[in-house]
Amino acid sequence: MATNLWARFRKLLPGSPLIVVTVVTVNTDGTSTVTTSSGGAMRVLGTTVEATKKAYVKDGAIIGEAPNLQHFEIEV
Repeated sequence: MATNLWARFRKLLPGSPLIVVTVVTVNTDGTSTVTTSSGGAMRVLGTTVEATKKAYVKDGAIIGEAPNLQHFEIEV
């Protein structure tokens, strides 16, 4: 039985996280400047979500618009 060890190893690794961000500006070069809930800023690919709205980001690109819900953080 042939086994690809690299493929088996990749299955053990977690995938990229899905992040909810707020779009600050939509840039003319096909990117958007966004902020995270912790206050960090980054530039991501995509211009499909308007400024001041929430968006889903995965692998550095906007996936789509996120609902504008309240964020709660509970420490256990």
